[in-house]
Amino acid sequence: MSENLMPHIRLPKDLDVDCALLPGDPARADAVATHLEDAELLASNREFRSWRGTYKGKKVLVTSTGIGAASCAIAVEELIQCGVRNLIRIGSCGALQPECALGDLILVTGAIRDDGTSTAYVEAQYPAIPDFDLLSACRESAAAKKIPYHMGICRSHSCLYGERNPEFYSYWTGKRAVASDMETAALFVLGSLRGVRTASILNVVAAYQSSVAEDIGKYASKEATSMSGEEREILTALEAFTRIQA
Repeated sequence: MSENLMPHIRLPKDLDVDCALLPGDPARADAVATHLEDAELLASNREFRSWRGTYKGKKVLVTSTGIGAASCAIAVEELIQCGVRNLIRIGSCGALQPECALGDLILVTGAIRDDGTSTAYVEAQYPAIPDFDLLSACRESAAAKKIPYHMGICRSHSCLYGERNPEFYSYWTGKRAVASDMETAALFVLGSLRGVRTASILNVVAAYQSSVAEDIGKYASKEATSMSGEEREILTALEAFTRIQA
């Protein structure tokens, strides 16, 4: 049996599910499962924790990807081999613009490729953009539920505690990037290269010009405002899957 499983996410190729949510945190995968009917824990290995169930009659998989683009890319590559064709990241981010409040959602229209993983796949000139139909479905879902959201470019990077981070944040704020995360660029590049749909919904857990470490600590401690954003991004993504054709 084990020879038929993907080496890292430990899922078989015959999943018969074409829609997957991609949280970073395995605990967020468990939170998604509470919204699914007939939720079944399929695998839990390293940072990769997977549930399968249905939402309003739609088969849905959720697989956590861990922290950073490298582990996210591993999960995405293996999920594609399992037949998944629609992938929505539901992650966290730091705000780069003052209008993006804690708990607001960012629907990412494109990503600045400051990570190392995406450049290992293709030259930096290659754009990191979502699938238009999947992004539109996310926007329609957020609007229908009256969830506060912003649309714009995020900067994906690979170093959370870098000494030059404040300088980089300030620079990209000036270029009108709205948020900062670590995985979206790699997800978008892989989606384009592999011919699958991708989108990214980010929950603002670090406020504009705040202490990133302090705000992330509040989020990890289940601070109410950030947690409400987590619930919103889960529901927005699930509703988006009901709006698209396979």
